[in-house]
Amino acid sequence: MPSVIVLGGGLAGIAAARTLHNAAFQVILLESRERIGGRVCTDYSFGFPVDLGALWLHGVCNENPLAPLIGRLGLPLYRTSIGDNSLLFAHDLKSYALFDMNGNQVPHELVLRVGKTFESILQETTKVSEEFTEDMSIQQAISIVLERNPKLRLEGLPHKVLQWYLFDVENWFAADTDAISLHCWDIEELLPGEHGIMVHGYEPVINLLANGLDIRLGHKCTDHVKVTVENGETFVADAAIVTVPVGVLKSKTISFEPRLPEWKEEAISNIGIGVANKIVLHFESVFWPDVEFLGMVADTPYGCSYFVNLHRVTGHAALVYMSAGQLAKDIEKMSDEAAVGSAFIQLKKIVPHASDPLLVGGSDVNSLGSYSYAKVANAHDICEKLRMPVHNLFFAGEATKDDYQGMVHGAYSSGVMAAHDCRLHVLKHYGESDLFEPLVDEDPIASMPLMISGSCENENEKETLI
Repeated sequence: MPSVIVLGGGLAGIAAARTLHNAAFQVILLESRERIGGRVCTDYSFGFPVDLGALWLHGVCNENPLAPLIGRLGLPLYRTSIGDNSLLFAHDLKSYALFDMNGNQVPHELVLRVGKTFESILQETTKVSEEFTEDMSIQQAISIVLERNPKLRLEGLPHKVLQWYLFDVENWFAADTDAISLHCWDIEELLPGEHGIMVHGYEPVINLLANGLDIRLGHKCTDHVKVTVENGETFVADAAIVTVPVGVLKSKTISFEPRLPEWKEEAISNIGIGVANKIVLHFESVFWPDVEFLGMVADTPYGCSYFVNLHRVTGHAALVYMSAGQLAKDIEKMSDEAAVGSAFIQLKKIVPHASDPLLVGGSDVNSLGSYSYAKVANAHDICEKLRMPVHNLFFAGEATKDDYQGMVHGAYSSGVMAAHDCRLHVLKHYGESDLFEPLVDEDPIASMPLMISGSCENENEKETLI
């Protein structure tokens, strides 16, 4: 029987293993952690599910490859945007509250007006990109735009709101604007449709895909195809699919013998890996405005803050503090107590009468980075080089999908794609004649319509999208 080893039990690895398992391959999935899911991690310690890793489904539509699975499980989504697939607005801007450092709410009209100015600035950066052949950061391009267009410069409170918009971009890419590529930052494909938070978390999706697979937890790999794990146990197969986070590949904790080709090592070394962290604060009762998110504006993006209102999603009094880029890196250097304290200080600036949290939780930090992004001077084909196989060694993960880079559905589709490529390679070796017969999903359960709602409590607001 054809055999494949899958390295990494995140969504890409489980998708690859599921696809090959359904094709009657012998598949062993090796995961270094004591759980599956990788950068998808649903925490139930609060008494309700909270995703500490991937939180949103971006692009709720028929084209999203995860939509059928989510619909099959009947999992609800909480809508955070309506008919806007812009990467700038993962939230509906009609349901937010921004504050200054003194707890004064910024007028809604001002935020919208600055948002239009910010969009104009980004449009002008496109001209800068066309003018300069050498790549630069978004931050540098914005500086050029503001120098050329003084009317786009803002001062006082509008300037601080503009910094919050930059901060929002940094949260999307998990990187500071001085590191994000001007030439490549907007090449990813944004699926049409809305953005939605998984009300019950992503774990049910992981569990559905993993059901019946041969998964070995606590197996940290040091070799390939003949794969050796830390305890010396060896696994041998016809091929392997590497789906570990690219941050782990960068760390070189997995060795390859013979070494990977120079072009592959360069792609791994050069791809940008961002850092985004979440701190969950659970309270006895709600004391903040009934909005989707709370934010604080400041003189720089580093000083801004962002809290997702989980009460809207789960019905429980909880907020998620979001940080990215250098801010997230600095928070990771703190003790758990100091990190929570830092988040709570930010909240107290927004809501001075904030009560102490009952429970707190932090994001998983074992992936050596959160997700990839296009950093300055990245080659346009860097994701393709990450994806390309080396003999009988295949690669998958969100970093290998330039169209869905950093997306949960990008990780899933990359695993399926790598599994199909691996299958063809192995069957050619065996001389099989049914190479191009389509794979059949052995699960007979029909997909249910995908439900997305603007309220976790109002069933009347639900809409069938798929």
